[in-house]
Amino acid sequence: MLGRLILLCSSLTFAGQAAALTIYKYTDANGVVTYTDKATAGAQVFVFSDRMVERLDTRVKLETKKHEAGETLLVRNDLYAPVQVELRLEAVDNVAGAPSKPINWVLPPRSNIRLATLAPRDASLPMRYTPKLRYAMGDPRLAPSQQVYPLPWRGGPFRLTQGANGRYSHFTPKGRYAIDIAMPEGTPIIAARGGVVVKTENQQTGRGNNPSGNFVRILHDDGTMGVYLHLMKGSVAVNEGGRVAAGTFLARSGNTGNSTGPHLHFVVQRNVGLALESIPFDFSQPVNTLPNFAVGGD
Repeated sequence: MLGRLILLCSSLTFAGQAAALTIYKYTDANGVVTYTDKATAGAQVFVFSDRMVERLDTRVKLETKKHEAGETLLVRNDLYAPVQVELRLEAVDNVAGAPSKPINWVLPPRSNIRLATLAPRDASLPMRYTPKLRYAMGDPRLAPSQQVYPLPWRGGPFRLTQGANGRYSHFTPKGRYAIDIAMPEGTPIIAARGGVVVKTENQQTGRGNNPSGNFVRILHDDGTMGVYLHLMKGSVAVNEGGRVAAGTFLARSGNTGNSTGPHLHFVVQRNVGLALESIPFDFSQPVNTLPNFAVGGD
C-alpha cells in the first residue's frame, strides 16, 4: 500500500503549473484505501481539501459591549501572533457612528482593540446592522528576509515526492510553494528557523477531521511563518507562545490528515493582505542528502 502511494506522489514531483490532476480514491475488500490517477471500477473522484485549514474563530473574536449610550464593537486576538482584521458593517439602519468604509487594523498578539462605538439615531427605535469580520494571521506590513533554510529533520537521506506547483495539492495560493518529503513515521522534525510557536495541533489520529493533521506553525521575526504538517499524534514537543531556535526538536513525522502516505509537508507563508499565501524558499542542500544535523533523534 505504502509503495503504491509513494509511487503516486513520486509521479507528481515535478508537475508544473498545469491544471489540477484528477485523483481517484477506492477501498478494496480488505478495507485498504488507495489513491490513484487511474480511473478504476468503483473508485470515486477524490475532492482535494486545502491542507492549511486552521480555524481561528475561537481565537479571533468580535465582541459587542452594550452600554447606556449604545454598543461598542471590539476585536480580541487570543493568538500568539499578530492578526490583521477588517470590520465592515452592512444593512445599517438607525445607527450613528457606523463607519462608511471597512475598518482595517493589525492587532498585536494577545490583545484587543475597540473598532467602533455605535448609538441609535432615534433612541426610541432599535439599531440594526450586520457585522462582517475578516481576518488573517500575520502582519502584512513586514517584508520577508530569509529564503534559504536548512533541512527541517534529522536523519535521511529522504526523497522529494511533490514540489512547488504540484498538480495533486500544491496549486492553491496557500500551498503552491510547499514541498512534500517522504520519510518513515517517527522521523525527528526540527525547526528550520527560529521564532515563536503560534499554533499547534497534537491530538489528531489518522485522517481525522483536519486536512492538516497534527502540525506546528512558527512565526519568524520577519513576519513569515514556517508550517510543519501531518505530524505523529502526541509527538508535538513545543507549546504555543514558546520561542524556539533553529534546530529545536518540534515533533515526529507522521501520516495524519489529508495524507497519501508518511511524509512531512513543509511550507513558508506570509500574510499578503487578509490572506495567507505560500512564498518561495530554497533548502541549503539537496533533499536527498544527509542534513547538517546528527542522524537520529531525541
